[in-house]
Amino acid sequence: MNVANDTNQARTLEGKTILITGGTGSFGRAFTRDLLDEGKAKKIIVFSRDEQKHYQMSQEFNDPRIRFFVGDIRDKKRLQTAFRDVDIVVHSAAMKHVPICEYNPMEAIQTNVDGARNIIEAAIEAGVEQVLGLSTDKAVAPVNLYGASKLCMEKLLIAANAYSGKGGTRFALVRYGNVMGSAGSVIPLFRRQLESGRLTITDERMTRFWIDMPGAVQLVRRGLECMYGGEIFIPKLPTSDITTLAEAIAPNVPRETIGIRPGEKLHETLVSADECARTRDLGDLLVIWPEFSFHDGIPQSKDGTALPPGFIYRSDRPELRLDLEATRAMLKEVA
Repeated sequence: MNVANDTNQARTLEGKTILITGGTGSFGRAFTRDLLDEGKAKKIIVFSRDEQKHYQMSQEFNDPRIRFFVGDIRDKKRLQTAFRDVDIVVHSAAMKHVPICEYNPMEAIQTNVDGARNIIEAAIEAGVEQVLGLSTDKAVAPVNLYGASKLCMEKLLIAANAYSGKGGTRFALVRYGNVMGSAGSVIPLFRRQLESGRLTITDERMTRFWIDMPGAVQLVRRGLECMYGGEIFIPKLPTSDITTLAEAIAPNVPRETIGIRPGEKLHETLVSADECARTRDLGDLLVIWPEFSFHDGIPQSKDGTALPPGFIYRSDRPELRLDLEATRAMLKEVA
C-alpha cells in the first residue's frame, strides 16, 4: 500500500523532536526504525511503561538520537515532563487485547480514555505542534470495551482542536485494521498452532481488514504530512476470511470451530454509513473530516471525491476479498 510522498514527509519531520507513546510496542519499534533510517528527525523519544522492553530496544537500536523515557500515559505529570520541547507526538499506547479489556474494563478506560485526555492536556500545555493518534476499525459501531474506549479516544482527540485554539496544537487520527504479524494477531497464532497439527477457528464467516507494518508506518507519516486538525485518515485495505487465511498458512491442517470470543465481531468496519457524508476519497486513502470547523486551518473546499450516499467500508465487501493465492502472497510479507 502506497500512502506516502517521501519528499513531503522528509520536509515535515526534518529537524523535529518526535515522541512515540507506546514506543516499545510493535508499531513504535517499526516507526522508530523508519525515522532513524530516514535520518531527518532531530530526536526520537520512546515513551513506554515497560522497563524490560526499553532495555531490549536500547540494546537493539543504540543510537544517540533516541531517548528512552519510562512512563505511563495515565500519569499526566510524567507526560508533562516528557513533552518538554517536543514538536510531534504519535500516540500508539493502548490496551488492545479484546478479551483482556473485557475482563479488566477499569484498566482499559484508565489507559485508553483517561490516558488520551492526559496526552491532550499535556500537549496543549507544552505547545506541541501535532498529535496523531492511532485508532482501529473496532472503534466503528463498537461491540466491545476496547472498541468503545478507542471511539472515546477518537472523539477526545478530534474535540481537542477546539481546546487548543487557533494556532495551537493540532490533533488528528489514523484508523486501520489488523496489523499482520503484530502482537495478538491471528497470523502468529496460526503459525504456532501449525506445529501442533490443529488450528482453532472462531467462526468460518469471519472477515478482517489487513495492513502490514510498513503500511501502518507510512499511513502515520502521511497523516502528519496532510493533517489540518480533526481528520481521521483511513487506508484502502484488502480483506480475507478466516478460513482462507487458515488454509494459506496451514493447508490441509485440521481445524476446530470454537465460537466467537466475548466482544468479537464477524466483520469489521472502517467507515460507517453515518460517517460517509463527511468522507472523501483521495485515491490511496479515505479522509473523514470533522463535523465542526474548530479553526481557520480546515479548508472550506475539501480535496478528493465524495462517497456514494450510504457507503459502508466493511470487511465483508466481496470486491476487497483476497483469494487463496493473493492471501498467500500477502503472508510472504510477514516474517
